[in-house]
Formats: sequence, C-alpha cells, structure tokens
Amino acid sequence: MTILQNISLKPYNTFGLDATAQFFVEIQSVEELVEVLQSPDFQSIEKLFLGGGSNMLLTQDFDGLVIKINIKGIHKNFEDNTHIHIQAGAGEVWHELVMYCVEHQYAGMENLSLIPGTVGAAPMQNIGAYGVEIKDIFEELQALNLETLAIETFKLADCHFGYRESVFKHEFKGKYVITSVTFKLMKEPVFKVGYGDIQKTLEEMGVVELSIKAVSDAVISIRKSKLPDPAEIGNSGSFFKNPEIPKTQYDTLKAQFENIPSYPINESTVKVPAGWLIEQAGWKGFRDGQIGVHARQALVLVNYGGGTGEQIKALSQKVQASVFEKFGIKLSVEVNFI
Repeated sequence: MTILQNISLKPYNTFGLDATAQFFVEIQSVEELVEVLQSPDFQSIEKLFLGGGSNMLLTQDFDGLVIKINIKGIHKNFEDNTHIHIQAGAGEVWHELVMYCVEHQYAGMENLSLIPGTVGAAPMQNIGAYGVEIKDIFEELQALNLETLAIETFKLADCHFGYRESVFKHEFKGKYVITSVTFKLMKEPVFKVGYGDIQKTLEEMGVVELSIKAVSDAVISIRKSKLPDPAEIGNSGSFFKNPEIPKTQYDTLKAQFENIPSYPINESTVKVPAGWLIEQAGWKGFRDGQIGVHARQALVLVNYGGGTGEQIKALSQKVQASVFEKFGIKLSVEVNFI
C-alpha cells in the first residue's frame, strides 16, 4: 500500500476530467482501509472514497486523500432450493459481477447488465434499469463505520431504498464506507422483459426461448445503441433522474403536450422520462466546445475531451432551468458534484 502525491484523477473518473488529488491510495482489504484511516498523517484532512468513478463530476482539484476501494472477491455464502446468495467485494466491477451471475445461471441481475461502476457504489443510489433495482435483489451489505472503524451489517430495511436513493446518500453520507454487498438471486428466473425495448430487441435477435443470457444480451445491445462508451466519450451515463410528479400535474401537462410519456408509480404519482423532457426542451445533440448533450440520449452529458467539470455543471444547470421553464418540472441530478 503506497500513498501517492499530486495524482491526476483523469484515469479514475468516467468523464475523463483532469483533476488532481493531493494524496491518493488504492486499498485491497478492510484491514488496509482501517490502517489508512488510523494513520496520524491523514486524520485531519478531507477524504474522498472512490469506486469506479462513474457517478461523480469533479469540478475542482481535491485537496485531501482519495481512497480508491479495490476490495475484490465473489463467493457464495448461502444456498437453498430456490435462492442463492452471492457476496461481492465493493471493488468488484459491477458488470463483471453481473456476467459472473449470468454465466452461473443465477437469475435477477440480468436486467442490470452493462451499468458502469463498482459493487460498492450500487446500493448507495439503488441503481436500476429496465424494471429492476438493487433493492429487488438485495440481501445485505457490510460497511465500515468511519467513527468506530467497526464493520456493521445493513439489511434491506436498514437501507431505506428509494428511486436512486438510500440511507447512504442522506443521514449516513460520509459516515460509512461499503466494503461488500450480498445479493439474493434465484435459481429459477422470473423474466422482466416488458420495460423499454427488451421484448423488441429479443425478437430482433431471433430469441424464441427466453434465458438469463438472452435478456442480458438484449439489455447490453440496447445500452450500447443508446449510451456512449466512456472509453470513447467521457460521460457518467444518466446525468439526471427521471422525475416523479403528481398525477394531477401530469394530467395538466398531458393536455398541453399530448405525446408526453409516463410510467405509473401509484394512483397519485407518475414517472416522466427526463430524456424526453430534455429533448423537447431542445437540448439533444447540443454541443458547446468540448462538452455537450449526447446526440442519441439526452439524459447523458458528455465531455468530448478537454472539457471541465465546472463547464459540465453549468450546462446541467442550464438544462434544468430550461426544462423547468417549459414543463414546471425540476430535474434532479444522479451524479455527485465533487
């Protein structure tokens, strides 16, 4: 374990933004994490815990210690006739875990294929796609209490999962570091193919008999067709959340914008696709120098190379203001501003 100084974070964030960390360390175990946190050299400085760097926007240099969580390991810790529990280290790449489960015929994760980031970050914002969220397959997680330096276990009810929300984004923010997550998967799949273009893509792929791999392949195909590869164009995937609004507000908007799509949450609330709102406000494909809004998916803000976090932040605020002016809906961001 080596503490580095004045390290560029460009390779460690999917936007490809060139911010500098005063100190930087990669840790491979809980023991190393505790050792770093107990070091007298770093007791009083600010710390940033980094996973895959896919859910953050670096708007400035970081005057503190960046701790890259590389805790690895995937193993089975429970099995019965219907379910299997898979525990994964927080530093495991999310998509690689999904592929491991698809390969072993463990069902439940396949709709979450190709989401960028690491396992430890997944429950923080209850990642989700195509009708499945982390909370649907979550068993428990372990996290290091930064005050006591003791490992604590959080069950489903403890995490207060919501739409892109968890207790770790609010009252426990900055108080814990997730070290591992355990998922409850099924031996017999229950396929969810009614969301988005999954069914259409399966038909185009010529799939006659559904399988875990077929659904995963369809999701991967859809994501590749709509979302830019961060290795080619800097981005963090979906920059904005899909807003949930009162049905009464939606009905009013429907009278004015008859093509506005929605997904019912309950009798009184509907979810409206943020990408549709942004596109209707005229931002899809917008470019300003080295930053912009992606041409195929308006939810995605991009860094074409050489852009800054401050520029992307300013663009996001302009998009928010424009959507609010046109629809009266305030968009919330998914990424964390650093």
